[in-house]
Amino acid sequence: MIKTAIIGLGNCASALVQGVYYCRKEADPIGLPFPVLGGYGAGEIEIVAGFDIDQRKVGHDLNEAIFQPPNCTYVFQRDLPPSNIKVARGPTLDGLSSSMQTHGEGRRFVESDAPELSEQDVVALLQQAGCEVVINFLPVGSQKATEFYASCALKAGCAFVNSIPVFLASNAGWAKRFDDAGLPLLGDDFKAQIGATVLHRTLASLFDLRDAELDRTYQLNIGGNTDFLNMANSARLDSKRKSKTESVQSSVNDRLADDNVRIGPSDYVPWLNDQKVGYIRLEGRIFGGAPVSIETRLTVEDSPNAAAMAISAIRCARIARDRGLKGAIWQASAFLFKHPPQQMADTVAYQSLLDFAATPSAHG
Repeated sequence: MIKTAIIGLGNCASALVQGVYYCRKEADPIGLPFPVLGGYGAGEIEIVAGFDIDQRKVGHDLNEAIFQPPNCTYVFQRDLPPSNIKVARGPTLDGLSSSMQTHGEGRRFVESDAPELSEQDVVALLQQAGCEVVINFLPVGSQKATEFYASCALKAGCAFVNSIPVFLASNAGWAKRFDDAGLPLLGDDFKAQIGATVLHRTLASLFDLRDAELDRTYQLNIGGNTDFLNMANSARLDSKRKSKTESVQSSVNDRLADDNVRIGPSDYVPWLNDQKVGYIRLEGRIFGGAPVSIETRLTVEDSPNAAAMAISAIRCARIARDRGLKGAIWQASAFLFKHPPQQMADTVAYQSLLDFAATPSAHG
């Protein structure tokens, strides 16, 4: 089993926990990428600790907490048994946006009045639980909080999977810290299973493949989960826009001018719940300069879309630990994340991940 701690028990964490139980129960899980990686099945993840700041989750059993408001994700695995894990009260730091405190009842966060754990407390809890991998599901913009938990993972001897656009694996300084500690680091910012970014990359690369000129493009996203509520505070959006934009820019041969590309979250619509709607438009020219445009709309449940990648990333982190790999694990990160240490075409990244999982001599 891969002993894993979750930072932030929001919708993505709920989908991840549900997904682990679902994969244990079903012989042929629907839509599961990589049923086996490096000898590890998807059901071999064991959640051993969880951290949050909301009073409806802190101190409660983890398998109950993942279904508490403001979580609103699609439920595909019901009646989970008690986990016998009490959710710990992590430090808030910058993990709570002002927009998440002012919205209507049931949507806003309510901070727990339990004492916040210190770094020493978090490290001790991870070690006592025998944790091997820590996965970060904090809200976008949680720079200080993400760095706090990454430091805790280093001191506790855990690999770290960074699902959000706070740049760690793609930051040379943080990659070196994990390299020096002999621990794997994967990230940054999950590229969802069938998400707006991977669809946008595919459409953009089609222009190069067919020798057409891509002149300008946008991607506008709306949703009703706490991720979009958090990003209603525009001050927290910079890293998200950069992550999504660089992912698309890296998929084309010639970068677009900054004024000709606009990608990122656009609005929060509460009644959408965990449904995400993405609008993508590309404009360009084909033979003779004749104009061409593509417009598409994607609708998807946001958190299961990320959980599919999380189940793969946790297993890759364990594979890297098993093989003594350290620092940023670029071979696995390129397929799973929008802002990896090294960008690759998706088909190349897919093969890179398979080679990494299959080859004992793979080196980080």
